[in-house]
Amino acid sequence: MNKRCIADECLKNTGFSYTLSLINGKYKMTILYTLMEFGIVRFNEMKKYIGEISYKTLSSTLKELEADGLINRKEYPQIPPKVEYSLTEKGKSLIPILDGMCEWGDKHRG
Repeated sequence: MNKRCIADECLKNTGFSYTLSLINGKYKMTILYTLMEFGIVRFNEMKKYIGEISYKTLSSTLKELEADGLINRKEYPQIPPKVEYSLTEKGKSLIPILDGMCEWGDKHRG
């Protein structure tokens, strides 16, 4: 068995790095968790549920997750505007990871 040498490797070429590039950010995992738990969620519902996130940060983070193909955004043509968010199939494929994090947290929290 050949032992890998760190001098010959580069983190940016790993699956871990790619995954982290999609979910890294202060609220991305929180938003993904929210959509996993509640399915279809409106903007203001998510803002209220998360609490400390600003409207601007929530909006920009949702746009990033949508651009990365992890969430769907559905806008309804009405006044006042109604926008709903949900996980895409790609986003749903993260559920086992999110579930694992939940299980780990339940097991290890005080």
